[in-house]
Amino acid sequence: MAAEMVGGALLSASLQVLFDRMASQEFVDFVRGKKLDSEKLNELKRKLKSAKAVINDAEEKQIRNPDVKDWLDELKEAIFDAEDLVDQINTEVLRHKLEGKYGSSSSQVLKRFRNTFSDCAFNKNVDKKMEEIVRKLSLSLRQKETLGLKEGVQYRPSGSLPSTSLVEASGVYGRNSEKEAIIKLLLVKNDSTENNMSVIPIVGMGGIGKTTLARLIFNDERVKKCFASKVWVSVSYEFDVLKMTKEILEIITGETFTSQDLNLHQLKLEKALKGKKFLLVLDDVWNENSLQWDEFKKPFKSGAYGSSIIVTTRSEGVASSVMRSVPSYKLQAMSDDDSWELFVKHAFNNVNGCIHPKLEDIGRRIVKKCGGLPLAVKSLGILLCYQSKPEEWENILNSDMWELPSEKNNILPALWLSYQYLPSHLKQCFAYCSIFPKEYKINKEDLVKLWMAEDLLQPQNKKRIEEVGEEYIDNLLSRSLFQQSVSSDDSSNFTMHGLMNDLATFISREFCLRLDDNFNSNKLPSKVRRVSHMKAYEYDLEKYESLLRAKSLRTILSSLLFRDSNIELQNLAVAQWLPTLTCLRVLSLSRYSITELPTSIGNLKLLRYLDLSYTNIKEMPTTICTLYNLHTLLLKDCENLKLLPADIGKLINLRHLDIEFTDLEEMPLEMGKLKNLRTLTDFVLGEDSGSTIKSLKDLRHLHGGLRISGLRNVVDVEDVLVANLKDKKYLSELELFWGDVYFDECSPQKHEEILGELQPHTNIKFLKITYYGGERFPKWVGDHSFCNIEKIHLTGCKKCCLLQPFGQLPCLKQLEIMGLDELVKIGDEFYYSDCSMIKPFRCLELLSFSTMQKWQEWSFIGGDIGGAFPQLKDLSLVDCPELTGCLSLPDTIKSFHSSGCDKLEFFRNTERRYCWSTYNKFFAVQTCMQLDLQRLLSYIFVVIVGILFVGFISGKGCF
Repeated sequence: MAAEMVGGALLSASLQVLFDRMASQEFVDFVRGKKLDSEKLNELKRKLKSAKAVINDAEEKQIRNPDVKDWLDELKEAIFDAEDLVDQINTEVLRHKLEGKYGSSSSQVLKRFRNTFSDCAFNKNVDKKMEEIVRKLSLSLRQKETLGLKEGVQYRPSGSLPSTSLVEASGVYGRNSEKEAIIKLLLVKNDSTENNMSVIPIVGMGGIGKTTLARLIFNDERVKKCFASKVWVSVSYEFDVLKMTKEILEIITGETFTSQDLNLHQLKLEKALKGKKFLLVLDDVWNENSLQWDEFKKPFKSGAYGSSIIVTTRSEGVASSVMRSVPSYKLQAMSDDDSWELFVKHAFNNVNGCIHPKLEDIGRRIVKKCGGLPLAVKSLGILLCYQSKPEEWENILNSDMWELPSEKNNILPALWLSYQYLPSHLKQCFAYCSIFPKEYKINKEDLVKLWMAEDLLQPQNKKRIEEVGEEYIDNLLSRSLFQQSVSSDDSSNFTMHGLMNDLATFISREFCLRLDDNFNSNKLPSKVRRVSHMKAYEYDLEKYESLLRAKSLRTILSSLLFRDSNIELQNLAVAQWLPTLTCLRVLSLSRYSITELPTSIGNLKLLRYLDLSYTNIKEMPTTICTLYNLHTLLLKDCENLKLLPADIGKLINLRHLDIEFTDLEEMPLEMGKLKNLRTLTDFVLGEDSGSTIKSLKDLRHLHGGLRISGLRNVVDVEDVLVANLKDKKYLSELELFWGDVYFDECSPQKHEEILGELQPHTNIKFLKITYYGGERFPKWVGDHSFCNIEKIHLTGCKKCCLLQPFGQLPCLKQLEIMGLDELVKIGDEFYYSDCSMIKPFRCLELLSFSTMQKWQEWSFIGGDIGGAFPQLKDLSLVDCPELTGCLSLPDTIKSFHSSGCDKLEFFRNTERRYCWSTYNKFFAVQTCMQLDLQRLLSYIFVVIVGILFVGFISGKGCF
């Protein structure tokens, strides 16, 4: 199958999956056993194969011929319907299998009667739907000759592509003069009497490199030194003064604000910026409303002179009439030479194009057609990388896409060509992303789960389906169809360039709808399958009522940023439209105010992804356990949820269960049956009932982080041994949590026995132990065999009086210890072990001790903290009142925080001494003038007394 997926049309992947499922033995046996209309099913297969023969030709012609585009849309709708039908049949197969396994409490006679009645209704419904799909396909296929569609047109395989290393640009070509000119404007003191800040608009067409240029300026070392605060905000079409003000305020202060009071946020921002020189970048601005701009600018007048705002925009109207204080900087297209250098970087892997004489001439002509647009040049360079045949380059050069009139669409020909050469499975994954608004930060793991839910990932041997999804993302990143998020330091977040978003939207057309856009709820497209609502600040009932007419919806992806106060309205609305959407694969109600989920959720038999995070939901209906296809269940931060459904073990396909920050009392007894789980954020041990820790035994495939809560409720230590954490080799993070507060019921010895048996696999990278009641840690904690561990947190281990040899962990970067009340001394045992004497703490960068009431003595190797911690950058000592001595801070220390350590003296190990203090989260360096002055006065006093004493003894009189 893999070979057929290379370089095919978008619908090729869907059709191949359909054929594979209809050919499976289980599917065939079920159709025969239930006496479904096999003749009609065979006719459906024939029609689909006939359509498959011409879709390659149709996809190439659709952009020039609107009739072909409409034909493809009709075919896509029929294929979606066929997928729904096949999924419903396979779900019925799964239901019969599971209900046969779990049995029923009803009598056998009643059970047979119910099954017979259900089967008759099911068969009738399937035959009716199959007949309708065949009718649609027949109508479409009659038109293919009229449209001139040819069978057997082959796509040219695009070859293998480089990995994501191409995503990280090693240089930007042809923009140095522009960069220096704008930096000069930023560094020149602003003497304007009208206000204290300059506004520099960067204007240019889409894809010309405005964002790239702004990012180069934003990250320049000279700019970093010049401004006290720097903030980057992606704006796009939505210019919301409240949202932007709140985002800027949170970045500057490092705090989170929930209030919706614009005036309050503006006052706080004005205070935070007062007297500070700041740089604000507003990327991709479209708004030309002067009143909104005036409202937005109010807080920035408090900043220091020389503050600046950079605005990137495609609109000269934004630059000229709204907020310009200097002439706008119009970004021109790249020169041919610069464009060629950029092309060579990606097409020839930085090798001079001259060593490819047959390709250089073709390449230069291709670059000429890109019109100096970096995005177009880069996209085609990546496309042609590893294609060594001149005829393949000629195909790109001579494509009639270059001649397409620009007024027909706003998709650059180069970008369409990049899409056209994608393998079909990547095409449908790329098109799916039109569901996200422009500039939306997409999380890698979240997107993979969404793709899984819509069956867009093709299984590969010996690879988890999640790994396949990650490879797809890496491939799209390497082709520049995705790009790393410029406003986030998190490498797992990425975005789509505005033009790429336009391209994905053009491809998806009526099948995907963003309710955030200007949308007439009375004109919901009949073909729509995916709906998103990602930027709303309040619940819009009118928009959601329109969903009742879209009974074939596959995805509702919604995340209300601010909750509506009318909880009853949202509960009622969800209960009203949910039962009708039986084709849903993805349902996200994240951040809704709903308190309950209707029992009709059980009607959504095809559902694979359910997100109820940050809702007020109090309990889960038992009918959710009939959703046998469910892959992902997200319940993060559902603070009112106390229990999971008792029959959760029936969700045999569940792979991801996120219950982080959900105040559950215990885990259901059937948790151990979820053997396909890959994500389990918390495992809660109840006091008297629920699953014991033994249930973790069969969950061998857990990945990422796991927290085990309520360890104080472990009755039998043997249960911990059965759980066998050593076998969980894919876990990277482990938190062992005994309880919300410290309890004395268990003896220290039992705590030690339990923790001893909780030894994880040595692949672990982060370990956190909270409210452990033992006097010592077991040997595995801090053992040098845990060579991958990077972070350790020990919190509230009140009886512990001895630390482990954490210094022998070769990759340890962060160590935080808090609340070890019985610890008095930290000695050599902290640095060395009996079996290993390597140099301690070779990689440690952050060290924190806090709330250590009895700690008195801290020994260092060679008497110098720099010798014990050679790479230490951040040191924090808080509330350690008995710790005594003199602490010399090495030059590696970049930030130091101390409070409640009155008996400890600090100084810098340099010629000039420093005291380090913390105020409002900002580290400030202060010269220890008081300390030096006191010592100087002491010396002067001693000298004077000495002189007086000598004079008195000699009898000369010094008075």
